[in-house]
Amino acid sequence: MSSLDELAVIINHFDKCPLLTQKRADFELFKIGVKMLNDKSHLTIEGLGKFIALRASVNLGLSPDLKASFPNVIPVQRPLVKDQQTKDPQWLAGFVSGDGCFLIKIQNSSSQVGGKIGANLSLKFQITQHSKDEQLMKSLVSYLGCGRYEARSGYPGLQAGDFVVTKFSDIAEKIIPFFNKYPIRGVKALDFADFSAVAEIIKNKDHLTPDGLGQIRIIKAGMNKGR
Repeated sequence: MSSLDELAVIINHFDKCPLLTQKRADFELFKIGVKMLNDKSHLTIEGLGKFIALRASVNLGLSPDLKASFPNVIPVQRPLVKDQQTKDPQWLAGFVSGDGCFLIKIQNSSSQVGGKIGANLSLKFQITQHSKDEQLMKSLVSYLGCGRYEARSGYPGLQAGDFVVTKFSDIAEKIIPFFNKYPIRGVKALDFADFSAVAEIIKNKDHLTPDGLGQIRIIKAGMNKGR
């Protein structure tokens, strides 16, 4: 979308339904840029300088070519997004459709007791965001009544954190019912369906049989990047 009329529709939508992550700062600067285009103020030398300063603070900033062309530009200050609290379940469902992940972990074990298969199974629901959205990720703990926030470390240059739920009872009694009530859209809905199917197998203890474990392996192989 690039026409000013179309961009006006997008701006109107996100004014009515505000973004909760720090991405909202990009949106607020984007709005100023669109206004400048509408006013044609970017066509003056001064206006062009202001427009480039806006661009320098949006997303990843200026490209190498623009930096070379405007070496003295001073990026405008980015607005700070406050009150990062999840308030709408539909918003969370949409957020997870884009940034959530449903994971199945299988660790083989050499133990086998009473005919039961030796394998350790675990389920994990995870949402990853830049560390600047730590407040929002932490708010999910109280909103969903489960889980924890984990800051990532040991990754040079990576500033991120995860909201994670690994306790099976929380997954079975809180996470799965939540997204059954407020459905995820897109291909992520298929991962959720597989995740829920594996949770049911574990709940019924069928994962302790060769057939049940084999079924879980097949489901896991077709999820996420394997789909």
